[in-house]
Amino acid sequence: MRQPDFFIRGSISSFNEDWYDDGFHQNTTLEIEFVVEGRGLFEWPERKAFVEAGHIVVIPPGISHRFAAVTKVRFGVLHLQDMPPSLQEAADKLVQDSRQPRIYALSRLDRDRFEKLFREWLRTHASPLKLWERTQAVWAELLVLYLLEHAQTDLQAMTITKAADYLRENLRESVQMADLAELTGLTVAGFRRTFEKMYRVSPKQYQQQCRMQEAKWLLSATDKDLNEIAEQVGFHRLHSFSQWFKCAEGASPSLWRKRHQALHGRDSQAVDEG
Repeated sequence: MRQPDFFIRGSISSFNEDWYDDGFHQNTTLEIEFVVEGRGLFEWPERKAFVEAGHIVVIPPGISHRFAAVTKVRFGVLHLQDMPPSLQEAADKLVQDSRQPRIYALSRLDRDRFEKLFREWLRTHASPLKLWERTQAVWAELLVLYLLEHAQTDLQAMTITKAADYLRENLRESVQMADLAELTGLTVAGFRRTFEKMYRVSPKQYQQQCRMQEAKWLLSATDKDLNEIAEQVGFHRLHSFSQWFKCAEGASPSLWRKRHQALHGRDSQAVDEG
């Protein structure tokens, strides 16, 4: 028997503060609502919940629900049905319980990145595609996997993601643990314990990981000289940056860049010859 065709639909819509759904309704699709900006009210028979920018509402098929605006609000919405197996598996993990909705939240940086991904998918969705169903399924799986990796349900965890955002945005600075704890409203010990539980590394190790990711990206994707890269990721002396990089990667930044460029050149040549 032929499997039903994969269904996907999405949009971003704006509403004034006096907008509301006219009564409860149900969908046959899995619905993922993303609050882009503003504040709204999400309601289902068991409870009501205020949602705001960065909140993700995952509504399984057959759940009665409705939305209303509290302020001017913009929603992104994704509907999925008859999904391919790998996408269905990821979606089931996001839903967790098919009997009730789930509300997640993204940190500001993760929210901005998800919105960019979502808007890029909307552009792709509106384009003529040679392999429409496969391309759409891959994009949908990417969006769902992004939420699985980055969305949080724990409000305390959300305060920790603010600290993680701060570390990612301030790679040039030597951030003090006491300042991060104050940012989250926790004691230093409580902040460290909760951060390590979430990210499986200490805040200092997390910032070092972010520095390395940024350094590798700058080395591979830009022509910036090593002094500029070193300063951009928090090193005032090139020698210190080179030692740190070599200790972690087994090669100096300049040698790592040459190897990466050589490998990238071979890959491009293979594609051209193919």
